[in-house]
Amino acid sequence: MRRLAIWILVIVLMVAGFAGWRIVLAEMSPFKGYDGPEQFVEIPEGSGPTSIGRRLADAGVIRDRLGFRFEILRSGLGRRLQAGEYRFDRPMTVKEVVDKIARGDVYLVPVTFREGLTMREMAQLFESKGLGSAKEFSTQASDVKLIRNLDPAAKDLEGYLFPDTYAMTRHTTAAQLVPRMVEGFEKALTPETLSAADGRGLSVRELVTLASIVEKETGKPEERPLVAAVYSNRLKIGMALQCDPTVIYALERANRYNGNLTRENMQIDSPYNTYRYPGLPPGPIANPGRASLDAAARPADVPYLYFVARGDGSHAFAATLEEHNRNVDQYQRRRH
Repeated sequence: MRRLAIWILVIVLMVAGFAGWRIVLAEMSPFKGYDGPEQFVEIPEGSGPTSIGRRLADAGVIRDRLGFRFEILRSGLGRRLQAGEYRFDRPMTVKEVVDKIARGDVYLVPVTFREGLTMREMAQLFESKGLGSAKEFSTQASDVKLIRNLDPAAKDLEGYLFPDTYAMTRHTTAAQLVPRMVEGFEKALTPETLSAADGRGLSVRELVTLASIVEKETGKPEERPLVAAVYSNRLKIGMALQCDPTVIYALERANRYNGNLTRENMQIDSPYNTYRYPGLPPGPIANPGRASLDAAARPADVPYLYFVARGDGSHAFAATLEEHNRNVDQYQRRRH
């Protein structure tokens, strides 16, 4: 009996020693048991440490569940493990793995929608990032209920999808992203901007439409209030806006734009053609950023009615047609 007890004790010690060795190995030695440069592990909401450990071990991120359980007990982080998709791209110790999941360091894809993109261009960018189809994005971007309180006349969300960098998971859908973009727009449209626009007699739709024109006409921050002033001054005196970007938008909607604006193009019969139809077009022609919204609400106090591109990204502004023609001669005709 004594010999048997000794053998049992030896076996227990060997098992304990082996378990201890595995735990130390997991704690001290980085491990990578998956093929390829990276491995993704999805941790669903409500997953407990046992389930998480199993997923990590099955994915080859940790050596086994024993070391994971020990680290959970040692660190006390069991209740702080967070759901989400995690990306692993190098050998890691079990401590590093637990810390990563406790931090909620989930894998996100940053997607930048730059200022001045149209709804169609945003849809194409969404698809190019592998997040879903352009059609799916366009469908969601037609959900006018999201801005009904701001613009009851809206037929889609053109102008109301705020350009910004959005961090998304690989599984983010258009139905999840579009409301975030509208929320971003609502935050950018501050009470001060709304008050300034209202003081100028502009509805939200008119403000965003003017801001979208400003956004398409110049990329220089210091010029935005000046461009806004030109179009605001024209509106005041009933002068046609004669804005090329609105014509381009009309052509794009009709699938007739090939990158060149011809004389024939300028005759397109569309309410967006501001050479043929007076006043603002019926809606935004792009999605403006905060600076263009502010410029449309607070244009510069200048008498300008004209501007022409200098060829370096900036513009020359003029208050009279005579001055404008001199600028055109200097910056346009001589270059050609």
